[in-house]
Amino acid sequence: MKYDVITQDQIDQRNYWIDEISRLSGNFGVDADKVENEINVEIEKTGITAVLGHLRLCGAIPESYGHDTSEEKLYSKYTDVVIHEAFSAMGLQSLVLKTRADVADVECVAEDYSFVADAKAFRLSRTAKNQKDFKVQAMDGWKHGKPYAIVVCPVYQLPSRSSQIYHQAATRSVCVGTYSHLAVLVQYAELVSKSKAIELLKELFISVESMNPSKDAPAYWQCLNRTMLGFDKKIRDLWREEKIASSESVNISREESLHFLASERERLMKMSKEQAISEILKSSKIGSKIKAVKSVCDNGLFGMV
Repeated sequence: MKYDVITQDQIDQRNYWIDEISRLSGNFGVDADKVENEINVEIEKTGITAVLGHLRLCGAIPESYGHDTSEEKLYSKYTDVVIHEAFSAMGLQSLVLKTRADVADVECVAEDYSFVADAKAFRLSRTAKNQKDFKVQAMDGWKHGKPYAIVVCPVYQLPSRSSQIYHQAATRSVCVGTYSHLAVLVQYAELVSKSKAIELLKELFISVESMNPSKDAPAYWQCLNRTMLGFDKKIRDLWREEKIASSESVNISREESLHFLASERERLMKMSKEQAISEILKSSKIGSKIKAVKSVCDNGLFGMV
């Protein structure tokens, strides 16, 4: 299918990285470095076209990745690399942090402000999401002296009516943004100037900081969107294009997920009884649970007198 904004090259890029992350998974530290280095080379060759392709399509975790697997963890790091490259393309000094506990994943510095950032992605099949999934409160604690923080999410996975995350965002000065907003900023930096894009991002942080805390989603997004659109008339054309891209990304991700789920259903239907039982035992992790239970023994603490 041909799309108006998202190109076939960007879709092919998406498919390549789904396979590449699955192929690499094994040693997380080494693989994470490989992902960052390879994406950096990719972007050096093709410029912001590659950045925009990643931003538009990275919000959906592939259904082919198992839950809590090395692929899923590496995919999370991949999305951090994507937003790092986007901030770098805007002219910010950006760094993907290697530490895994109690810190944000990306740190950025401009001449007159700094912030931490985190990228979020979700499976399309996941219906139940709660406020902890968006890490707004956690991000506030991970500022470590920096004035601002941003959580970058797929726009179609965010609450559209009411949510505690918007109240937390205004209360704690943590911007809840989207890959679509970031894509507009990257294009604005290319079209106008990096300094103006950095200035606009600061205006977004200030707008969230000055909001009256509320769970009302429309009030939050109207404030954020109007800040962007009112900053420069040149934003409007970029905004219209990214609005189309956002709709296209949903269709692309939906088709990708449905194709995998249909093939998975067909695979299960072809199984023999013995193969099906083996598959169920594998998915329930009975073997590893039995091993864990057997390893528990009296540690002698009660006898220490």
